Amino acid sequence: MSFFPDEVIIEVLARLPIKPLFKTRTVCKLWYGLPSDKYFVKLYNQVSDKNPMVLVEVHDSTKPNSSLICVDNSRGVSEFSLDFLRDKVNIRASCNGLLCCSSIAVKGVYYVCNPMTREFKVLPKIKDQNLTRFYPDSEATLVGLACDPSRGKFDVVLAGYQCAGSSRRPDKTFACLIFDSDSNKWRKFVSFQEEIFTHMNRNQVVYVNSALHWLTGSGSYILVLDLNFEVWRKVSVPDETRYGTGNRVYLLESDGCLSLIEISDTWMKIWVMKDYERELWHMVDRVSLGCIKGLVHGIFPIAQTGECVFLVTHKQVLVYHRTSWAWKEMYSVQNNATLPLWFSAHAFRTSIFPCE
Repeated sequence: MSFFPDEVIIEVLARLPIKPLFKTRTVCKLWYGLPSDKYFVKLYNQVSDKNPMVLVEVHDSTKPNSSLICVDNSRGVSEFSLDFLRDKVNIRASCNGLLCCSSIAVKGVYYVCNPMTREFKVLPKIKDQNLTRFYPDSEATLVGLACDPSRGKFDVVLAGYQCAGSSRRPDKTFACLIFDSDSNKWRKFVSFQEEIFTHMNRNQVVYVNSALHWLTGSGSYILVLDLNFEVWRKVSVPDETRYGTGNRVYLLESDGCLSLIEISDTWMKIWVMKDYERELWHMVDRVSLGCIKGLVHGIFPIAQTGECVFLVTHKQVLVYHRTSWAWKEMYSVQNNATLPLWFSAHAFRTSIFPCE
């Protein structure tokens, strides 16, 4: 090992997957302490930020439990499990390497876990959760996860319209329950909202600039929950996507910036908000969809960087390489899958982040 300075070794180890990294801890004292060293953890997470993945929960009709598939552009496909939670759960949100899961068996029980390190935290149980996601239709509570590696903390947001009394019918009072990992407590604030919260996509919540962002079903604007001040506000979308082309739009994150992907029958346009304060959007790419013409009506963009875009169809995970203009199929599910892959696909990246 004397041929390489410690700085070079650390740079190499920061590019290992989590499991091999933890196995190397037995080599020497320096390597043993790296996963808890602040400089190395920051470096590792910065490297991982440039390598997004897609996490897909595959529901197989022949198996009692769903399996989790991680599709990595550089390392291929791997499978893992959330069996360390010892509970049957649904994945509700993903952010910077952490997952927020809700218990299927027990209402009001939520977990935040790092599936790569198999660490998890059981959140304090919510006793009274008379919230519904939509108004006036009763649906699942909206869930958001905000993980900030630089501050070493995370927040979980449950939001929905409050149900009035024993009728179980929602009124127009919109409530947010926020779990703060620093205080280990839930807090609540209430606002009055009209139908603007109707049609929020549960999977595509984006955490940037200390705020959670959801795109409305109409695609006319973005709803923002500022976690520093606990207020809701609106952010504009590009004018070209707002005024009635009939194209589909999706909200993603791209290298720490808010991004919008617009899909038509023949083109995919990628917008990035370059100036968050002034809400200035720039179209950074325009991609022909001729190579995947038969799949266009069923593709959903899930994750991206400046170099590639991950898209999910009914049974496939595709990646588009923006520099080489090349499409590649990364994963294809078998015929016995019961749900489309886009229904349970999440953006994901590995990280060293303690849940406790």
